[in-house]
Amino acid sequence: MIAAGAASMGRAATPSPGAQSSSRLPRAVSRLRLVLRSSEAAARSGSERWMGCFRPAPSLATAAAVKEAKGKRPEVEVEPARGGGEDVWSADADAEVAQGGAFPEHLVIMVNGLVGSADDWKFAAEQFVRRMPDKVIVHRSKCNSATQTFDGVDLMGERLANEVLSVVEQRRGVKKISFVAHSLGGLVARYAIGRLYEPNSRSKSSGGRDDVEHLEGHIAGLEPMNFITFASPHLGSSGNKQLPFLCGLPFLERRASETAHLIVGRTGKHLFLTDNDDGRRPLLLRMVDDSGDLQFSIVFLFVMKSIRILFMLKRKLQTTMEQKPMLIFMIQKRR
Repeated sequence: MIAAGAASMGRAATPSPGAQSSSRLPRAVSRLRLVLRSSEAAARSGSERWMGCFRPAPSLATAAAVKEAKGKRPEVEVEPARGGGEDVWSADADAEVAQGGAFPEHLVIMVNGLVGSADDWKFAAEQFVRRMPDKVIVHRSKCNSATQTFDGVDLMGERLANEVLSVVEQRRGVKKISFVAHSLGGLVARYAIGRLYEPNSRSKSSGGRDDVEHLEGHIAGLEPMNFITFASPHLGSSGNKQLPFLCGLPFLERRASETAHLIVGRTGKHLFLTDNDDGRRPLLLRMVDDSGDLQFSIVFLFVMKSIRILFMLKRKLQTTMEQKPMLIFMIQKRR
């Protein structure tokens, strides 16, 4: 009995191979279910992130609330100028003036190119004002639009100079002036600056290769700040594809200097340096130096001041790059 009981107890204590496999199966199934659940959750979260790209945009009320929370963009005021063109400034500036503040003192003149108009600068003028609402007032010139750009650089420059004077007279609070011009407008702005410049005194400082002539003067009674041009033919239009009317056709390009005045009037002669009014040199050549009461050199001197600043920054950058290996060695040595 005792032996039989021991034998039966031994068989109960050591399960058979079939019983072992049957006991392991539920645990494997439970683990598999756990893995499947976790993978399904991960896939669900990934699909939610992916589908989030295609969810409908928030409502207008929600978008307006978010925009208001981030801060409102300054509103832009537009007013026709007394002498032509339009003045653009921030509505916040009017609020500051009403509270006893100062009106923006930096006047930016924008000049269009060949067959252009003041509308060409509409977007850029608004961006200027929105970025610097308390600093600038932008004037979009309108005196040389469409076919008026065929009248020649000199006549267009005279018209622009008169327009700038009328704007300065109307906006008594401005103290600084800058010009931003595109294409042919760069030449027109240069001519106008030569007409409007009022020199006070000249002094030359010697500093080795950085010799520069410092001019103390004003443009239309204001302090000159920046002169910026985009794709302006300061050297004339003797290359290919200079006039859009010629469509880049080779047989027309070869005759451009002879026929440009038939298409764009006196401006064509000025651009191709074929004008010789009263036996004088072409206008673009005369615009390099001072000519009578026209002070053209002022533009180049202000550009040279900008170039001098760029060279100073370049030298500082080169010095920093030369010292960089030494600085790295010192840092590594300290570590």
